[in-house]
Amino acid sequence: MSDSAGDNSKPRVVVLGGCGFIGRNLVEYLISNDLVCGLRVVDKTPPQLAFLNPTHSKVFEDPRVEYKSANLINPTSCAAALDPGDGLPWGLVVNCAGETRVGQTEAVYAEGILTLSCNVAKQCTKLNVPRLVEISSGQMHSSDKPQKEDCSVDPWTVEGRMKCKVEQELKSLEPELNYTVIRPAIVYGIGDRRSLTPRLLYGGIYKHLGETMKLLWTADLKMNTVHVKDVCRAIWSLANRPEANGQVYNVVDEANSSQGSLAEIVSDMFKINHDYYGTAISTLAKNDIASVAEEANDKHLTAWADICRKYSLEHTPLEPSAGAELLLNKQLCLDGAKVAGIVRPEVPKPTVDNLREVLEDYASMNLFPKELLL
Repeated sequence: MSDSAGDNSKPRVVVLGGCGFIGRNLVEYLISNDLVCGLRVVDKTPPQLAFLNPTHSKVFEDPRVEYKSANLINPTSCAAALDPGDGLPWGLVVNCAGETRVGQTEAVYAEGILTLSCNVAKQCTKLNVPRLVEISSGQMHSSDKPQKEDCSVDPWTVEGRMKCKVEQELKSLEPELNYTVIRPAIVYGIGDRRSLTPRLLYGGIYKHLGETMKLLWTADLKMNTVHVKDVCRAIWSLANRPEANGQVYNVVDEANSSQGSLAEIVSDMFKINHDYYGTAISTLAKNDIASVAEEANDKHLTAWADICRKYSLEHTPLEPSAGAELLLNKQLCLDGAKVAGIVRPEVPKPTVDNLREVLEDYASMNLFPKELLL
């Protein structure tokens, strides 16, 4: 896969889940850097309904980009989505698709992650795709020490468990399938709705309520991060490396972010105070974490509905809800040394500026109240 001049010397690429958060940023990266001769975006949500910002909308209108609607959980639909047609064969397939909504049943995650990714992998094997890049999950171990890719795996979310099974399935398809697995830390950046953005919304909510933002557990809970632009760079770099075939890579910035460092940024951004319930109360809450999550979500969603009414936000997709398992005392701490030898992160850490730009982007589309950012 060369990216030298001359159209056919560049690969034709498929981005599955291309209207999602990582997907849309990857499409922008590949098109704006002129890395592909053609790009197929596959998603069940059409671009017109995906709340794309003007920059992403313009990229999706590029003549090299084609959109195809598909339900990848259905094997026939998946095969149609990956059928290269009369064009060049695919040089790369990137799977950013998968169920990311919080609070779904195990069956929904099993279908939306495991079944979906297995369908994709089998189809890529059938088509002899030179490389499949699978976006997995960093939620494979809970430790306050940086975990390497070969550490023993004990996923602590349903999504993590399903992604772990996907990784095993990919391994079982070797050597017929050429693939690379990426395990990102918490990904943030423009277009994020479900990673760090709910925490940013909490900041806006507590500013609106005039209250202190109180968080479970303590400030030192590890919540490692990575900017979406660095995830896109890692996808492309690894896709083009023969030695990355069959390998797993953690993709994480160098900030070693924690609940405390992120809460400081949110507090700074909204000029609010924050505090922690501490381990004792949080441990009591842990015994009934579902009702604690429900109570917190009720409070946040009620306040968010008030904010949406007050500032006339009629159709915002943003939601300040957290799944119960993300409120547990679980650490996300990854060692990024393996990928750093190939591609280093360009965005070293989350800052007030690079998190504010996520909300300013939504505010520019009237999906977040700009008044709360003043």
